Amino acid sequence: MILLAIDIGNTNVTIGTFDYASGEGRLADHWRLSTHREQTSDEVAIQLRALFDHGGIAIERVEDVIVSSVVPPTLPIWERVCTKLFDKEPLLVGPGIKTGMPVRYENPREVGADRIVNAVAALELMGGPVIAVDFGTATTFDCVSDKGEYLGGAIFPGIVVAMDALFSRAAMLHRVELARPRAVIGRTTTQSIQSGMLYGYAGMVDSMVTRIRGELGAEARVIATGGLAGRIAGESATIERVEPFLTLEGLRLLFEKNRAPRAETPRKEK
Repeated sequence: MILLAIDIGNTNVTIGTFDYASGEGRLADHWRLSTHREQTSDEVAIQLRALFDHGGIAIERVEDVIVSSVVPPTLPIWERVCTKLFDKEPLLVGPGIKTGMPVRYENPREVGADRIVNAVAALELMGGPVIAVDFGTATTFDCVSDKGEYLGGAIFPGIVVAMDALFSRAAMLHRVELARPRAVIGRTTTQSIQSGMLYGYAGMVDSMVTRIRGELGAEARVIATGGLAGRIAGESATIERVEPFLTLEGLRLLFEKNRAPRAETPRKEK
């Protein structure tokens, strides 16, 4: 069987297929699409079918679907897509889903689905206490205790969002690639922006991790994900591991925690 995992973010939709042919779910294929709130279910279905065709995957092999979204208007669209293509409703990450992780947020309904998914995966991969840092539209820190409890975290503007705001507000500054400059002290405007963004965000991560560890009273491990995680991790003193597909792995884990046991085929008497 194949499990289709879909994570709908503000900027991108990340999609992965997990193959259970050998019994254990293995990430077989993955894709990233732009998030378009105005797309119809027919348009999304055509895109998804094209991805399956391009990957040589038979849609009929998909037996289950799990969806996480931080963009509420997209959920009904993807639910209709799943009904059209796979003839079944997806498992939605939200209130009522089994996570195996107590949520200590004052209002658990305020926590983004992706943050819980990342926390579940981080705990599975690293053990607790652990801090999951996601470099997405927002840069988020999600903290899990040594008892496996979701404690909360912090939210910053994402790197790309910060750069877009800077370039739109400062007439004399131009867009640059987020690359490693030759020195912290930039000798050109491009180098100065690159230094501020790269080293500044890496320093922010290290500072936040130090403060979080101080509150936890423990040396929590740190795992990072998101498109720019690798670049920032290379300059960070605290990020131990980069896992590009942390959210997809978390969706797989949640699916397995919520999967109804399959009825065994009765044995025929001899």
